[in-house]
Amino acid sequence: MGNVVRVAVTGAAGQVAYAMLARLASGEVFGPQTKVVLQLLEIPQALPGLEGVAMELDDCGFPTLQDIVCTDDPNRAFQGVNYALLVGSFPRKQGMERKDLLGINGKIFVGQGRALAAHAASDVRILVVGNPCNTNCLVAYHNGRDIPADRWTALTRLDHNRARNALAKKAGVGCGAVTNVTIWGNHSNTQYPDFTNARINGRPATEVITDRHWLETVFVPQIQNRGAAVIKARGASSAMSAANAALDHVKSWLQPTAPGDWVSVATVSHGEYGVPAGLVFSYPCTADGRGNFAVVPGLQLDAFGQEKFQVTLQELQEEREAVHEMLR
Repeated sequence: MGNVVRVAVTGAAGQVAYAMLARLASGEVFGPQTKVVLQLLEIPQALPGLEGVAMELDDCGFPTLQDIVCTDDPNRAFQGVNYALLVGSFPRKQGMERKDLLGINGKIFVGQGRALAAHAASDVRILVVGNPCNTNCLVAYHNGRDIPADRWTALTRLDHNRARNALAKKAGVGCGAVTNVTIWGNHSNTQYPDFTNARINGRPATEVITDRHWLETVFVPQIQNRGAAVIKARGASSAMSAANAALDHVKSWLQPTAPGDWVSVATVSHGEYGVPAGLVFSYPCTADGRGNFAVVPGLQLDAFGQEKFQVTLQELQEEREAVHEMLR
């Protein structure tokens, strides 16, 4: 990619992007020797606010920020981009069914998938953050098939980070002591945060935290419903933590996973663990530091885990059926 990297961010005037953009521009993610061009996409009515965000980025004076593009045209926003962070999506409103949200957002991601395939750089990597992110990613991928399937990902790193922290607090250790956490399935309240394969200071988490009842009835639902708890507490959805998780995900494209550990990534299935090929499903993945993720093979789930796995798999299959007309 040379010394200049082009990064598209959609929904760029929103709270998640606001918590992300300065960190992308500062050199934290791509390093002090790489210049960053931010290509920021918004809906027309949000462009004045986006201009204000661009003014703030300019006022930070980052030596690594080469240019900022503000636009409401996805073709321009995705021109030549190496990374596309698809943050923007239509939010679920009172009285809306999940299928309504899937339909509205599906139309957005049809257009964005086509624009990425037509205009992005040949080495582009894509992360869908906007919810429902797994199925939004599925729609975009199907409409941008000129881009290889393994370039398309959706964000479950936030759930992964939440799970690591919850296990660390229960065990009375630092977050860095918790490894091998997995989020299986959908970024929704059906996801399965797998504690059975997790480790704490190298030991199985279930040997360190012996209260199986707590793991099943407190830990799992806590992670599944953490987003709703944040909304209840602060009156708005997760922004800082979502932005941080998205940047963690990008860093994993750039830096190899620590030996013996893995991260959670929603990626296009090739049939691993019996998931139908083509479904965007969260797996345990290792990163090679050259932009590639690989699903960790051979993990075992107990009866509790298998049940949770099937629930989240069924939901994703139902979501795929709800948007089938947008898949080409």
